[in-house]
Amino acid sequence: MKRILLIFFILLHALWLSGCVQQPIDDGLSNQAQSERVHQSAKIHTELAAEYFNRGQLDVALEEVAEALKAKSDYAPAYNVLGLVNMALNENSKALDNFEQAVRMAPKNSEIQNNYGWFLCQRFPQRMDEAINYFMIAAKDPLYSTPEMSLANAGSCEIKRQKYDEALLFFQKALSIQANYAPALIGLVDVDFQRGNLILAKSRIAQLLQNSASTPESLLLAIRIEQAMGDLMAADSYIFQLQKHFPDSKEAIAVREGKIR
Repeated sequence: MKRILLIFFILLHALWLSGCVQQPIDDGLSNQAQSERVHQSAKIHTELAAEYFNRGQLDVALEEVAEALKAKSDYAPAYNVLGLVNMALNENSKALDNFEQAVRMAPKNSEIQNNYGWFLCQRFPQRMDEAINYFMIAAKDPLYSTPEMSLANAGSCEIKRQKYDEALLFFQKALSIQANYAPALIGLVDVDFQRGNLILAKSRIAQLLQNSASTPESLLLAIRIEQAMGDLMAADSYIFQLQKHFPDSKEAIAVREGKIR
């Protein structure tokens, strides 16, 4: 909430300053100042939209995206966030259009490439090769700050199509960049689980939860492993932790709705 308020006050301050600045004599300078003001408005509204999206306030996120695009109709990051929101709303056709527009407008933006790849992986499995390609474009960008995320995402998508050796390579590459990157560590355990190595998977997930902060993803995997092994008491213990610490997560909701058991 503090970050949202800070961004909001920055936006108000920026708009107030733009109203107080006298019009310069040079028309070229005036156009440049106007362009910068428009860009800043679109940027701040997009950042607000992303914050609201992360908090699950999708209706407010949509409003902020609309304001961003009203300020600058070709602002690619706004279409990126809009794609994520529509994905969360299961508006797959709209999300596809959003991501395609974002990629066309900013073909070198690795965050957009990563998100588009994730969307294709989750919603269009027939386009998995294309999704992996987007992850690789992002991961190879020397200016991209989180290549381990794209590599781990690629690994998770390879698991979906049961290409476990390829998945292992992606997770290992991610860990070579950031040794304790949780999604990659969880991915390695998931590979063991998917291959039926339940004893090894159980040992590794217990070690991971002991040495790292639990996440909805790691707890859900632990639940699935224990259920597969028939240890319902251990599974219930992990379910309790999931519901206690992450009650609003999609994983906790899936368990409550009986989609996991």
